[in-house]
Amino acid sequence: MSVYFKPRTDEDLESNSVIKNEIIKDNYKIIALLSNYLNHAPDFIEKEEIDELVRYGVSYEHAFGVLLSAAFGLDIVDNVDEKDLFNNYFQKMIYKLDANEYANNPYYKNIKIPTIKIGNSELKYERYKPFEGFVCNDIIQTKEGRQIPQIGFFENEFMFPTILENNRIWMTITPNEIETMNVDEAFGNVLAFGLGLGLGLGYYAYMISEKENVDRITIVDINDDVIHLFQKYILPQFKNAHKIKIIKAKFKIAN
Repeated sequence: MSVYFKPRTDEDLESNSVIKNEIIKDNYKIIALLSNYLNHAPDFIEKEEIDELVRYGVSYEHAFGVLLSAAFGLDIVDNVDEKDLFNNYFQKMIYKLDANEYANNPYYKNIKIPTIKIGNSELKYERYKPFEGFVCNDIIQTKEGRQIPQIGFFENEFMFPTILENNRIWMTITPNEIETMNVDEAFGNVLAFGLGLGLGLGYYAYMISEKENVDRITIVDINDDVIHLFQKYILPQFKNAHKIKIIKAKFKIAN
């Protein structure tokens, strides 16, 4: 059997270039729209609006996407380009998450976070409102180059641990942290740098300390207040706290 490959013409290359540029524009547009939404009005969508659409037989994710696209001023019915944008991005980026699944995560289940403030650092719970949108996983890149953010929401209020620094959220343990921290590959002696005592308020350190093939975990952090909060209120709750050593980092600024 003979195989024939059709040569690519200048027209083909030009067409591919146009498509690529359009995808890049779409990527920028989606990121800009979502950034504005997540930074300024992540709780814009109301439960009553979602419920009204779901009554017509659509999924929660589809209802959320329709309302979000309307908030962005997109016409996904009559405008072909904006309809394509919805189909190429919204239908692949929005997820209704199961609160029970995360509540059964070992860290959420076994570690209790007190409300306490030391210096400029404060340990407490924050919350996602019902249908409040948030980043829930890493961006997915398709074969054609589309970059699709992953946006999640809960049907009910969801509480999550956080550290505030000067009244601003500095570190959290949300579904995003849980989904993007790879604990499977850790073994032997593990070194973790800062970011809330071993990544995410000690989440990473806790999860890998539960593994039999992890012998020791050394955490390096620079924030005295955060170290104190962790050592006094969180670390004692770790079943394998004996595996964990914390080192206060010292940095010298060169002249």
